Amino acid sequence: MAQSRIRAVLVVVALTAVMWLLQISRMLVPWDAASLGIWPRETDSFATILTSPFIHANWAHLLANTVPLLVLGALVAFSGLGRFAAASIIIVLVSGLGVWLISPAGVPTVGASGLIFGYFGYLVLRGIIERKVMDIVIMICVVLFYGGLIFGVLPQEGPISWQGHLFGFLGGLLAAYVLPRRERTAIRQSPYPRPY
Repeated sequence: MAQSRIRAVLVVVALTAVMWLLQISRMLVPWDAASLGIWPRETDSFATILTSPFIHANWAHLLANTVPLLVLGALVAFSGLGRFAAASIIIVLVSGLGVWLISPAGVPTVGASGLIFGYFGYLVLRGIIERKVMDIVIMICVVLFYGGLIFGVLPQEGPISWQGHLFGFLGGLLAAYVLPRRERTAIRQSPYPRPY
């Protein structure tokens, strides 16, 4: 289990590194980030649901997403590589589909915010579902340090995709709900009866 956790944390770091490398590549060989973003209700951009989390509009956007992605992603990764991968896929699909369905037409959406909000939702509900001390402690810490994220799911004006935030959060809740609970470690029983 420890090796699976380490591998999962390394995957979080690797995914973040890919985002940085893509942003650097845009400086070296300029290319249109919007081409890999989600274009609402345009069927030829449906596959970009999988690419859009890796692309950011600018350096400020990437910098704003890097730390919460690393922190929340690593906390989800402590569940193990398989669970982290499954949760991430669910979050990306739900967030991307939500953006594709209800975001304003003609405006592309990029960035890892959907994943961040998804990891937040996953960690909060997982603490309630699992009822393990460590999961509850993580849930409390996440709410204390990142609880303000919840306001990002509300409709707002401007370029920020609240749709991506909302559906990312819902995707995290869904992932926490549908993924099977981790088995509790059985208490070792003595082969000898207790005297009374």
